[in-house]
Amino acid sequence: MSGKNGFGICLIGRMAALLAVLWMPASAFAQNCALCYTQAAGSGARIIQALRGGILILVIPPMLICTALNIMAYRKRNQFCEK
Repeated sequence: MSGKNGFGICLIGRMAALLAVLWMPASAFAQNCALCYTQAAGSGARIIQALRGGILILVIPPMLICTALNIMAYRKRNQFCEK
């Protein structure tokens, strides 16, 4: 698609993605595991520090993957959505 029609479809897609992100409830981003909370509350400082380290180890790889995918999508943005 080229011209104004292709730009309109691209704009509609972007607006739909923005609306979907804004529509998500805030509680979906702040899920807490009751087991982790009770385990950490009843443990000492070393276990709490180990739990924090484990959380970082589990968070960093998905963040790097998402960042890489966003960079690749940004580089390919004009391939499908021409102005």
